[in-house]
Amino acid sequence: ALSVMGAMATSTIAGTLHSRHLHCRTLLLLLPYLPIAFLLVDGGGIPTTLDGPFTPATRAFDRSLRQGSEDVPLSDPRLAPRARPPSPEQIALAASADPSSLWVSWVTGRAQVGSHLTPLDPTAVRSEVWYGERPASADTVGHPHVARGSAEVYSQLYPYPGLLNYTSGVIHHVRLVGLRPSTRYYYRCGDSSLKGGLSDERSFVTLPAPAPDAYPRRVAVVGDLGLTGNSTSTVDHLARNDPSMILMVGDMTYANQYRTTGGRGVPCFSCSFPDAPIRESYQPRWDGWGRFMEPLASRVTMMVTEGNHEIEPQGHGGAVTFASYLARFAVPSEESGSNTKFFYSFNAGGIHFIMLGAYVDYNRTGAQYSWLEKDLQKVDRRATPWVVASWHTPWYNSYSSHYQEFECMRQEMEGLLYQHGVDIVFSGHVHAYERMNRVFNYTLDPCGPVYITIGDGGNIEEIDIDHADDPGKCPSPGDNQPEFGGVCHLNFTSGPAKGKFCWERQPEWSAFRESSFGHGILEVVNSTYALWTWHRNQDAYGEHSVGDQIYIVREPDKCLLQPRGVISQDW
Repeated sequence: ALSVMGAMATSTIAGTLHSRHLHCRTLLLLLPYLPIAFLLVDGGGIPTTLDGPFTPATRAFDRSLRQGSEDVPLSDPRLAPRARPPSPEQIALAASADPSSLWVSWVTGRAQVGSHLTPLDPTAVRSEVWYGERPASADTVGHPHVARGSAEVYSQLYPYPGLLNYTSGVIHHVRLVGLRPSTRYYYRCGDSSLKGGLSDERSFVTLPAPAPDAYPRRVAVVGDLGLTGNSTSTVDHLARNDPSMILMVGDMTYANQYRTTGGRGVPCFSCSFPDAPIRESYQPRWDGWGRFMEPLASRVTMMVTEGNHEIEPQGHGGAVTFASYLARFAVPSEESGSNTKFFYSFNAGGIHFIMLGAYVDYNRTGAQYSWLEKDLQKVDRRATPWVVASWHTPWYNSYSSHYQEFECMRQEMEGLLYQHGVDIVFSGHVHAYERMNRVFNYTLDPCGPVYITIGDGGNIEEIDIDHADDPGKCPSPGDNQPEFGGVCHLNFTSGPAKGKFCWERQPEWSAFRESSFGHGILEVVNSTYALWTWHRNQDAYGEHSVGDQIYIVREPDKCLLQPRGVISQDW
């Protein structure tokens, strides 16, 4: 029987990449019935992490492509207001801690920019979501269920001459409860007491319940998106890949690349405006971004974590930060026990997702570390075999940009993630793509997570192309100062880079890297196999073309949970 299946596999390999992909997924579904040796011999042309560690590889930047592009203007129809008050706009969905509940968010009213502003009254309009498992029809009252929530406004205030202030529209958040997993629901949001106060009908499918054989169909991962021409290409390409959930790993709008008076955004704020009294931000870019994302975010849950471009200091000396991020997004903070939007967790089928904050205290004595330890201890790997973590700043990074910038965070937290067998880590911040070999404490380790940097969404700061191991491109230890936390830059104490701050060739823990805009898709097949595909924007124009693709394989019998004493050390 094995020889017959081998012949079938051989004929399949001769087909297209698409047919190889389908063949490999079929094999993985039959995993309990096939010898593992057969699966390793016939990978359908797609490597697995079992084949690693891989010889480091770099695909050079294609200089026929744009290294960057300008922001899309707010006058563009995709960014301009489409709904007239009191109708909702900027509608977005977010997962709750489990698939029996879900968050719906939207904005009503008009934001204001000026010197002396009167904020809108958030109590003047209701926050309602009407929903059910069937579309509303003309001969019915409407959807059978209604949920009510809360509303707020926020302001971005600058007590400096010449700078303009901002106050938002009314931002609504409603949590739906008692939902059935893997079920399509139809909904309208807004205020049913007002003429034109409800949105058009939309729909979503709830995520699967935690189980080792149930997973989101496709999880899209994107970072450092922004709102340029490249960003729109990324989102268009992502939407064509039809995800069932989106992970947004920080730096959403780049509204802080603008003066408060608007105008044109710039790749480097401090370079263009050296005399600015504070790092300014043009908040209407947030509203444009919300409108641009609405067609996708109103039907697919979008989970976010904060990046440095969400800090947005305001007030005297920048004492107030993250106002827009904290007001605009609903996340399952209370449901997951963190009680803060800076870090939280949730389940999506057999995956436990952990979203961490790089710009709040990450030390072992702090609240985030304590919460993370408790959260990891509660994970039931029988129900959620996969644990996927995400935060904005990468720990493993061979690009010159942000090299070793968050080494302090790695030293504080890496051991805890390793101890609990976290499988995959997604980060952004570096505007390029890089996939690591399995690694722990800068040492190749078959039980370490697969770290992936995917900060190549397309923002106005342009793509990063220099590597720290390129001649003359190694940063000095004084470069790459973090915007939060300490500096823990180190020289390596063993291996090929012993005694040096940078490697002189691509580090052994860096499996593949390329400077190109794009996004990723994670497709978990079963409790041990997941297909990761990086889609470059230019791949949208090539049939079945991908930038990087690999099956990430868990080995739970080999990689048992580690003793509590495992922690990261300076290496």
